[in-house]
Amino acid sequence: MKISVIMLTYNRENFISEAIESILNQTERDYEFIIVNNGSADKGGEIAEKYAKLDNRIKVIHIPKSSIGKGRNTGLNLAKGSFITFVDDDDIAEPDMLEFLYNLAVENNADISICGSSKKVEGEIFPNCLFDEHLEMTPSEAVIELLKRKKINAAMPTKMIKKHLFDIIRFNETGKYDDISATYKYMANARKVVANGLPKYCFIRHEQNNSSFTTNDMLLTPEQLDEYFSAFRERTVYLSEILPDISEYAQYSEWSYMISMCNKIIKNNLTNCSKQLEHVIKELTRHYDEFYYGKYIEEFEKEYMNLYIRVLK
Repeated sequence: MKISVIMLTYNRENFISEAIESILNQTERDYEFIIVNNGSADKGGEIAEKYAKLDNRIKVIHIPKSSIGKGRNTGLNLAKGSFITFVDDDDIAEPDMLEFLYNLAVENNADISICGSSKKVEGEIFPNCLFDEHLEMTPSEAVIELLKRKKINAAMPTKMIKKHLFDIIRFNETGKYDDISATYKYMANARKVVANGLPKYCFIRHEQNNSSFTTNDMLLTPEQLDEYFSAFRERTVYLSEILPDISEYAQYSEWSYMISMCNKIIKNNLTNCSKQLEHVIKELTRHYDEFYYGKYIEEFEKEYMNLYIRVLK
């Protein structure tokens, strides 16, 4: 079997039908579709079962409510495809996404293929990660593009990954935002990563999104920030060991996130995140010279440092 498509679903009865149909309408037909119902309290699991009766490529597994990581690992345990891709239960795949990603990987002898994406917000379509180039990347080059967060994002959708990488690396089962602690590891351990920026996937943004804070700063929470800070600290250490040639950029990326969050917390007066703000100020003060005079820092980050950190230094 060429491809295993894995979808984790939880309380998405208003979205899941369109998401499932976008996979069933794919031009590529050689795939299995594993849907893991993560303890839904609505009719999402029932809807998935109805589709399974109509198409024998669909397998539905019901598990008690758990983390995203555990749900995805459950799907991986059943996957038989040579390549694996994840889709979310509230997003839409273009009809040729699977064919596009599979051919992109095979024709370029790559372990990971990546496509561009768009996002739909309140009915309007916006570019998300779109670019014109065809990129063939080493692990170091791919991780740097990921850390830049312009052409490649950390979300598992839009990526097709050879199964053997999942035999090495599985998702963290304790966190809420598993992509940030896993995606870079797959790229760091790949032989080759290829990307083409044509949009083949659409992220649907709504208030119930797990990542809704990415479009509304007021939704940032202490718990979310703590998990990100911890994951990015681990990421810096991991990449410095696996890909020492990009260790400086990995460290810069961690500090870059910190100063960005510092700006958001202060600008939006997020008093509930005062402890996280204190952590950021302490770390950036301690590493002020390394970050401020480093070769990767951007001008707007220097402005934030002057505004929020230098005064306190």
